[in-house]
Amino acid sequence: MEYILGMNWTKQRVIIMKVKEIVSKLDLEVLEAENLEQEVKNGYTGDMLSNVMAKLKEGELWITVQGHQNVAAVALLTGAAGVIVAENFDVDQKTREHARKEGLNLFSSSLSAFELSGLLYKLGVNGE
Repeated sequence: MEYILGMNWTKQRVIIMKVKEIVSKLDLEVLEAENLEQEVKNGYTGDMLSNVMAKLKEGELWITVQGHQNVAAVALLTGAAGVIVAENFDVDQKTREHARKEGLNLFSSSLSAFELSGLLYKLGVNGE
């Protein structure tokens, strides 16, 4: 269920969606799903882990092309609602195991990070 939160700085409506709705609307491949009921109102796209640690906020979706174990660690550290690995980049088995063990939502998509970011924004998942 979508909840309209308000308007962002571009006067676009801001919507809070559940992870499961985003998975469905973006046709994401579910690698690990622990909390699909979590609400998401924003996201962050980036591959430099130090930047992600500084910018990704709790409850946001993170879009990246990296699939190594540090991705799960950073997502858990920041409280991300989940990680979307773009362009069908390989996700290490250890990353999947870490996500499963720690309760992290982990997804994959054939779309580019740019396309995924644009689609999330168009859906209204675009911050406060």
